[in-house]
Amino acid sequence: MKRITTIIVAGLLCLSMGTASAQQDAASMGELLRLIEQGQARESREARQREAQFSQQRNQQQQLLNRARAERTRQENESSRLENLFKNNQTKIVAARAALDERLGALKELFGVLQTVAGDAQARFNNSLTNIHYPDRGTFLVELGNKMAGANTLASIEDIERLWFELQREITESGMIVRFNHIVTLANGDQVELEIVRVGAFNLAFDDGYLIYESGSGNISELQRQPEQSRYTNSGADMIDATDGYVTFGIDVTRGGILALLVESPTVVDRIHQGGIVGYCIISLGIIGLMIAIWRWIGLSSDGRKVAAQLKRDTASTDNPLGRVLAAYESNRNADTETIELKLSEAALKEMPGLTKGLLFIKVISVVAPLMGLLGTVTGMIKTFQVITLYGAGDPKMMAGGISQALMTTVLGLVVAIPMVLIHTLVSGQSRKIINILQSQSAGLVAQHSERSG
Repeated sequence: MKRITTIIVAGLLCLSMGTASAQQDAASMGELLRLIEQGQARESREARQREAQFSQQRNQQQQLLNRARAERTRQENESSRLENLFKNNQTKIVAARAALDERLGALKELFGVLQTVAGDAQARFNNSLTNIHYPDRGTFLVELGNKMAGANTLASIEDIERLWFELQREITESGMIVRFNHIVTLANGDQVELEIVRVGAFNLAFDDGYLIYESGSGNISELQRQPEQSRYTNSGADMIDATDGYVTFGIDVTRGGILALLVESPTVVDRIHQGGIVGYCIISLGIIGLMIAIWRWIGLSSDGRKVAAQLKRDTASTDNPLGRVLAAYESNRNADTETIELKLSEAALKEMPGLTKGLLFIKVISVVAPLMGLLGTVTGMIKTFQVITLYGAGDPKMMAGGISQALMTTVLGLVVAIPMVLIHTLVSGQSRKIINILQSQSAGLVAQHSERSG
């Protein structure tokens, strides 16, 4: 009984849910024992099937292993064969190169120079303006360079002669002026066909100035900004209009380097804009001071001419300062000397504001302009240090704005202050000249009146 109980417990632990369900459906212990025996028989069959499958797979794995070992042996043999073949080929290559060098002799150096010249000519021709008329020579130079670099074929006499011909043609074209029509991309993006003059291998010109040649695409386009000097841009129109003789023309011997610097250099307006608000204020003060100086110069010059004319007349005229002073003397001729002196001093003092009007403002501008320039310098340096704080000092272009403002405001301040000092000296000198005449004439009248009165 105990044995049956043990079998039942073991069956309960090993059987699945299906067995548990069968136990629930069993009507008696005998039926349950029969079901357990059936389950054990089924598991025995499954175990035997798995063992047979494992045996079969083991045989397959052994076959795969044998095939892999055989393939490894074959590959090792192939590797040995290839190594021997490689050694034999290396020996043949060394022998062939030695035979080639022996047969070439002095020609080896010639072909080396030929390869170098072909490479240099290719780079030069691609960037040359003559490539507009002879675009096919680049293909020839590329093929010649590849042929020489491959070392399996040699350049023929025809190749050497053509290379010499291309070099000679480049030299000849560098000294020629060629007129032709071509599609040009203008600065606004429009493409039109224009008449162009090629000056050797240096410049392309048309009616409005200079053109540039893009070696990569082969396009010809107008400069985004022509040089500021009109003598450069006008020379392009002169080249277009000329048919013979000599024409003054600005040639860029650097093949575009100097022209690019002229175009990139800032104009006067650009430099003024670099000064910022402080620069605009300095220029405004300079313009105001110049207008006042011109106004006062005209007025004092007119007064000076009238005073000079009054010195030659015997009668007083009230259209000039000296005449008004003389009129004051004429109206008080019968008074005593002290009264005459006071009246003449009063008349001269009345003329002082008109003669010195505006001179103080010109002087103030000559002093304030450099101070404003110093203010712009400090502001620009503060801006530069802020940029350095944010972005570091690795990129000088980031600091260029502040430095430009600092320098340009200083320059603008000095440009305004120096002329203002000179103008103030001239205008004030003319004013003092008239004042000296008034004072000297007043003193002369007082002395004359004193002598008459005894």
